[in-house]
Amino acid sequence: MPNGLIARAVVIALLGAARIAAADTIYVSNEKDNTITVVDGAALTPVKTIPVGQRPRGILLSKDEKSLYICASDSDHIEVLDLASAKIERTLPSGPDPEYFALDPTGKLLYVANEDSNLVTVIDVGRGEVVTEIPVGVEPEGMGISPDGKYLVNTSETTNMAHVIDTAKRQVVANILVDSRPRRAVWTADGAQFWVSAEIGGTVSVIDAAKREIVKRITFAVPGVAAEAIQPVGIAITRDRKLGFVALGPANRVAVIDAQSYEVLKYLLVGQRVWSLGFNPDQSRVYTTNGVSNDISVIEVGSLKVIKSVPVGQAPWGVVSRP
Repeated sequence: MPNGLIARAVVIALLGAARIAAADTIYVSNEKDNTITVVDGAALTPVKTIPVGQRPRGILLSKDEKSLYICASDSDHIEVLDLASAKIERTLPSGPDPEYFALDPTGKLLYVANEDSNLVTVIDVGRGEVVTEIPVGVEPEGMGISPDGKYLVNTSETTNMAHVIDTAKRQVVANILVDSRPRRAVWTADGAQFWVSAEIGGTVSVIDAAKREIVKRITFAVPGVAAEAIQPVGIAITRDRKLGFVALGPANRVAVIDAQSYEVLKYLLVGQRVWSLGFNPDQSRVYTTNGVSNDISVIEVGSLKVIKSVPVGQAPWGVVSRP
């Protein structure tokens, strides 16, 4: 074989190996049909549907990535799905209507937003017990924990605040007024900032974690889309803090943001009512849940293009990925 063809064959083989190494498994919670859809990340096709509790919304991987925690909102508990057997292995108490949660960096504690009781419930995962309940604002939802685990940020939809909770003291130590109906709170990997989306306010507040002050309000304007349809919810920020992605709800777009200058670089057309966002393990892709079109969109981070939509269940809500 000529040298050029040999070199080409080697490159193709290496690329193929890289694709295999980068392959992941995607898990999507479907709010209306009470299932988890499992998607093969290499083929980008659904491979399994797992029945779970009532109205699954927030989902998280366990620290060892062997289990999936599920907010079964209308069942009023957290379910633990064993990913090897695809069966619910146990449930955890959560308080009423758990919607969203955060796992501390050690993997030992879950912090759960209970929308109906205005509380954050702290659960010891190992013991399967509630440790304490922390009063917060009205209709708590967003839950973001700092990389060092020292602070938790909860957003309250009706109070329009981001509440900073000291996890050692287990109490609120700061309240930051943001725009109307805050949904998510996501920390940067360096712990310097957290970003809070405001669904009705139509903005993302960038908050200095040390000063606990808003340093920037990011606004959005999509040509041809009414301002009231631009409703920021899910947020994903790359580990190097170069790019941020924001799901804009019924605008059916994901905004791509320069995470240093806070400039909106472009808008990507995805499915209908884009809600949650999740990276694949190496952050080469962003997955979106589209609650009305019942699919997920796959965004390639390198090219900033949507490369595929994948059908899932009814009203997909949460999305996570593991190797």
